Amino acid sequence: MAGTIALEQQKIEARDAFYTFGKIGLLSFGGPAGQIAMMHRVLVDEKQWISEERFLHALNFCMLLPGPEAMQLATYLGWLFHGVRGGVVAGLLFILPGACVMLALSALYVSFGQVPVVEGLLFGLKAAVLAIVLEALIKVGKRALTDYPAYGIAVCAFIAIALIKMPFPLVILIAGLFGFARYRLTNRVSPSLPDRTIAEPAARGAFQSALVWTMLWLGPLALLLAGLGQSNVFAAEAAFFSKMAVVTFGGAYAVLAYVAQQAVDYYGWLKPDEMLTGLGLAETTPGPLILVLAFVGFVGGARLSGFDPLTGGLLGGLTALWFTFAPCFLWIFAGAPFVERLRHVGWLKASLAAITAAVVGVIANLAVWFGLHVLFGAFQERLVGPLHLPVLDLAAFDWAAAAIASGAAVALIALRVNMLVVLGLAALAGILLHI
Repeated sequence: MAGTIALEQQKIEARDAFYTFGKIGLLSFGGPAGQIAMMHRVLVDEKQWISEERFLHALNFCMLLPGPEAMQLATYLGWLFHGVRGGVVAGLLFILPGACVMLALSALYVSFGQVPVVEGLLFGLKAAVLAIVLEALIKVGKRALTDYPAYGIAVCAFIAIALIKMPFPLVILIAGLFGFARYRLTNRVSPSLPDRTIAEPAARGAFQSALVWTMLWLGPLALLLAGLGQSNVFAAEAAFFSKMAVVTFGGAYAVLAYVAQQAVDYYGWLKPDEMLTGLGLAETTPGPLILVLAFVGFVGGARLSGFDPLTGGLLGGLTALWFTFAPCFLWIFAGAPFVERLRHVGWLKASLAAITAAVVGVIANLAVWFGLHVLFGAFQERLVGPLHLPVLDLAAFDWAAAAIASGAAVALIALRVNMLVVLGLAALAGILLHI
């Protein structure tokens, strides 16, 4: 198919690719690191459909993009095997199992969230989520903070988003510009690019794919905004999740604090502790963690659409899914033919390295935000100059939540217990406490 890169291996049958990516989608637990490792084991080691070098080539490209890198890697590899159709199938198979489970869990939450057993289960999950975010902060920090400027970027990003309340997209933009400026000051000679003839044969196919997926993404967005108005919950969700799809560098943890801030404080789609609930549910499902946005869309639609809760919730969840993942296909199909050129752009690498460092500060803010809500519940903020400082009621400290979160942190970080086991034990502890 036009626009794909020829593989050195034998032709891969479409049926084999379908079943293989379906298996990956069903078993893709453990966050992006585990999901990428699974794809590597299946496609490189077991099937030998692609070489180690080619796999890493694709992974490097996907890590430059906004959005869930593991889902985009599956899409890229599907495109590599069978063109645009293969990419669509592989990407959808990676998303659909987790999306279906997430919509079902969201429906159960909206319908039965006040049952004591369910409340206890969700209480345990929310406490364990704090430990999971801390583990993510440690892992990302080790990879991203390689020098003193990177540490400085991370600290500045934390202060900007946690204490000054700067918008997440602005923090990311400033970090990217800083990385670009630093590169230009320290690199006087631009890196050489491959011969232009490499990319030109694929340009027409890339343009056509980009046009189609841009229309599939922005066309429905325009219809919702024009037909329902910006105040409608579905139109607002479509616009908001479209914006998130453009700025979600660094994975789901990097953007969740901003999503929580906007969804809770600005739009009123859900309550602060419900964001924790959604993240806990998303951790138990296969697929990318960004599927938590389906929960956000579901709860918002259930409460504010005017339909009955399950109908409104389903429409809201589907809206979140479409406008979160449609741009991911656009990035892959438009950019994949030019990946060789993109990998040699030094200033872009420098900008994204700075963004990755800022992501550490953003995840630290997420850990603080979740920690305050888990351990103290609701709290006030006091404005001291430009800084928003939390005012905590020490008498409201939740010792049970602290105990579950501490146990989960020890199990995950020190003992390296499987995440699903930790979540199960935390949920059981929450149920026992409530009963």
